[in-house]
Amino acid sequence: MAAIDFWFSIGSTYTYLSVARLAAVEAESGVTFVWRPFNVRTIMLAQNNIPFANKPAKAAYMWRDIARRAARLGRSPRLPAPYPIRDLALANQVALLGMREGWGRRYVTEAYRLWFDEGFDAGDMPNIAASLRHAGEDPDAVLARARSEEVAAALAADTDGAMAAGVFGSPSFMVGGELFWGDDRLEDALAWHRQGRLD
Repeated sequence: MAAIDFWFSIGSTYTYLSVARLAAVEAESGVTFVWRPFNVRTIMLAQNNIPFANKPAKAAYMWRDIARRAARLGRSPRLPAPYPIRDLALANQVALLGMREGWGRRYVTEAYRLWFDEGFDAGDMPNIAASLRHAGEDPDAVLARARSEEVAAALAADTDGAMAAGVFGSPSFMVGGELFWGDDRLEDALAWHRQGRLD
């Protein structure tokens, strides 16, 4: 069966959990995930859906929920992490370029590690530059390409494609035409991939 599309947006807090475990899930399941960055903020604004801003009780729950789930993965993030991030679009333009060129997963994984484990905003230059160096790339050269009109337009087009497919949040997993939203639905996506139904 075809790979599972992993729609994600750097800037989404729960995506930290998926990014932290997806390599192990691939190794254990033998299933390939295609990482597809998009701009979740664009979709949320279009749908008037801002989930945690100015909602202190919901935000407090989110951070506690992430801490509980991260502990199950053996992770101890420093929470709350900086949120929302400063330049979500740029972080995802870099990720899109990286997916095209083969270093995107390394960049995204390190960007989330620095954001959640060390407190460096994933949309700010200290994180972006360090994550690019970790991925073996020159930050100045990559950023010049990532800021181009072509890459910005490509991210916008992929965001439109995500919305057209029914994606409304990050992380999302698409199995054929079946959408599973949230890190806690990853196992359901795997089950659907294997057998076309949930047990």
